[in-house]
Amino acid sequence: MGKTPEDNVEGRIVDPKPGSEDGALDLSLRPKRLSDFIGQRPIVSNLKTFIDAARNRNEALDHVLLSGPPGLGKTTLANIIAHEMGVGIRTTSGPAIERKGDIAAILTALEPGDLLFIDEIHRLSRVVEELLYSAMEDFALDIILGQGPSAKSIRLTLPRFTLVGATTRTGLLTSPLRERFGVSFRLEFYSSEEIEEVVRRSAKTLSIPIDGDGTREIARRSRGTPRVANRLLRRVRDFAQVDGDGRITRQIADHALSRMEVDKEGLDVMDRKILRVILEKFQGGPVGVETISASISEERDTIEDVYEPFLLQQGFLKRTSRGRVATPAAYKHLGIAAPKSAVQDALFGQE
Repeated sequence: MGKTPEDNVEGRIVDPKPGSEDGALDLSLRPKRLSDFIGQRPIVSNLKTFIDAARNRNEALDHVLLSGPPGLGKTTLANIIAHEMGVGIRTTSGPAIERKGDIAAILTALEPGDLLFIDEIHRLSRVVEELLYSAMEDFALDIILGQGPSAKSIRLTLPRFTLVGATTRTGLLTSPLRERFGVSFRLEFYSSEEIEEVVRRSAKTLSIPIDGDGTREIARRSRGTPRVANRLLRRVRDFAQVDGDGRITRQIADHALSRMEVDKEGLDVMDRKILRVILEKFQGGPVGVETISASISEERDTIEDVYEPFLLQQGFLKRTSRGRVATPAAYKHLGIAAPKSAVQDALFGQE
């Protein structure tokens, strides 16, 4: 499998994708039960109902599809489901399953009721995905042995299991695969209050002294994403221990995040670079994404999949039929005077 745009972005402190240093600490900070999970209240409530019902019937839970931006808790929810159901969990990812034999070996090793978690399920190869259809629907595997006229088809019976798939790009899932999930949830970005709760909980778990203002300062710059909040908390702790007395206050948090070039809206260097190119070189737009790509020496797919979503969500950027347009909020945030025509384009540009 080729690299995704997200694979090409390294070293961003606000990158919601897991980094090499996140692994062990992420595990220690993850809640183990639904009652401890912060945010996503409608999903948690419905999931609890489905889990309780399946347990009462002594059945495996229906297959679950979790979608949404990275860093919001899809992997955590998969592990919680297994814990709440009292079953084992096997974890893999779409790019790691290259051949039919790989998925066959995983499925035949499952125990009754077990949960199979496939991260980045949209990156499964087509041949592997087609093998999953019968496994999910009929709990059986159809295997072809041999080639040509002498080939034989055998059917292996599988134990009833639960497949939990996670994806950041639902649109890349084929309809046959998507329709085989009995339960589908989309995780949304967290509110400021929910992120503050995440920061407080993580600080307590890691024994990091922090006051309310420090908590709010980290939360407001965390892009509505728990993984980013936890990463910023750990880095701010370093500054607090070296440049302060070890306690995270608003002043220390502001000092640390400014040093890491994360501004008060959670934008980093590349986010601001994209906005400045549109504002200063192209008078606020509209400008095509290919032109932006050439101007900042970044791949088009990376801009569209990694950088743009947050800028769009925060209202700094707008997509129109003529290209990207910076909004009045972008001018204000970067302290650039907005020409009247640019404001009108941002407000009234065609979709």
